[in-house]
This record gives sequence, structure tokens and C-alpha cells, in this order.
Amino acid sequence: MTESLTPQTRRALAERIRYYNELGIYDFYRRETSHPEAGTLLIASEFQPEPPEPMPPKPISVPVEVADDMFASPKPEAAVNDPAKALRLIREDLGDCTRCPLHKQGRKQIVFGVGNPRAELMFIGEAPGADEDQQGEPFVGRAGQLLNNMIKAMGLDRGQVYIANIIKCRPPGNRTPERDECETCSPFLMRQIAVIQPKVIVALGAVAAKTLLAVNAPMSEFRGHWYDFRGTKLAVTYHPAFLLRDPRQKKETWKDLQMVMKELGLTVPAKSPE
Repeated sequence: MTESLTPQTRRALAERIRYYNELGIYDFYRRETSHPEAGTLLIASEFQPEPPEPMPPKPISVPVEVADDMFASPKPEAAVNDPAKALRLIREDLGDCTRCPLHKQGRKQIVFGVGNPRAELMFIGEAPGADEDQQGEPFVGRAGQLLNNMIKAMGLDRGQVYIANIIKCRPPGNRTPERDECETCSPFLMRQIAVIQPKVIVALGAVAAKTLLAVNAPMSEFRGHWYDFRGTKLAVTYHPAFLLRDPRQKKETWKDLQMVMKELGLTVPAKSPE
């Protein structure tokens, strides 16, 4: 019978997983063993090659965030009750991040997040653009101005919500963030969410939706539904940058925002904004 891991073993295993993740190793496998001291969970990267077996174990992927969930270690912000101070501690822990190649690909600065640390509503986009990289604040360019108008149409202002991105450095040429960049950076976003504890999260665009929900689907399937994200309600709508390219989708976005407003108890205007 499989025995549960002791807390000490879980912590040691978590550190080992994080160590191999930093080396770029993400694939591990489980196999049963009769060795009385080895337990039942084996990580391929930790052991010498085994003799060939008739049926090799099926590999599984263990993302960074899954390891953190399973083997959580105390974070600097854990003992802090003030969310503003807790967010500062996360920012300090992030430092001048060099955890992924983006720090060598032209980024000027890290774009952490901005807004009310006790916000009920949190918007999460994809990645900083040129204006954001220059100013160090998310959504300050043309897409940011449109997001401000969206927030205003909901009867709120920018200072009442919290705004962040999946990754905190601008990809070169504003390209779509790569999977390893999202996996490396998103744990800091998860810590921000845990501190803020918003009532509702709005994922802006497909990259944010796919990363947060771990589901690969088109926007047409994401939209119009509520999702449970670690106990928080999450809705998906179009990214403001997409709306600048295709203004016809603004009406659809307004439908998504109305759904959010109802959940937050905000008054929905009789007439849709222009």
C-alpha cells in the first residue's frame, strides 16, 4: 500500500523539483518500487539509468505551478496581513528578474502590476508592450486607454481595480509570450492574486485565459462562462489591443463586462457605451 509522504520528504522533493525546473527539466515519471526505503514516487532526473524494461513508464509533465501547489513552501508575504506590504515583498522577491531569457532580449524594466491591493476586480493581460516597458506600469498605451474606458463604463475607475499581466517583461517585438516564459513568470502572478484575493478576475485575451485555466480553446469557447480559479470567479473577454484592431467586437466585450458587473453588484447602464 502506498504511504503518504512525510512533510520533510515533501519539502525536500519540492526543492528538488524546483532545482530541476531551473535547469530546464520539467519531465518526471512515477513507477512502483518494492524497495522498502525508496517510497513510490521516483523522479527520472534524480537517479542513474535503470536497466531496460519491457514497457517504459509513461512520462508526465509537472509544471512549476503544480509543484508549488503540491509542495508549498512559506513565502515572504505569508506572515503579512497588509496586502500593500505583501505585494511589495513579492516585488522585492522578484528582484531584477533573470529567470527567463527575456531579461537579455531588450526589456527595459519589470512591469509588476498596479492598482488597489484590496480590489474586488482584477484584470490580467498578456504581457507589457513598448509603452508599458518604458513607464513600468501595465496598460498605459493605446490598449491601456481603451481598458480605462472599459473600466469607466462599468462605473469604476482605474484606482479601484488591480491590473497585471501573465508575464512581467516585454517580449521582443511584442510577440506572443512563449510557454516557458509564462510558466516561469506566472507563479509571481499567482502570489499577487493570493494576496489581493479579488472577487472576480477578468482574463484579457487568449494567452491570459489559456495560462490561467490551463485549457487550449478559442476565444469563442472561453467567453460567456464563469470559471473557478482557485476559489475566485474568472471570466474571459477580448484583449483591448484586439479591440483596437477589430472594433466590431466591442459589443461582445460589453456583454462580458455586464456579466462581471452583475456578479459584483454594480448597476448596469440601460444604454451600452459607445
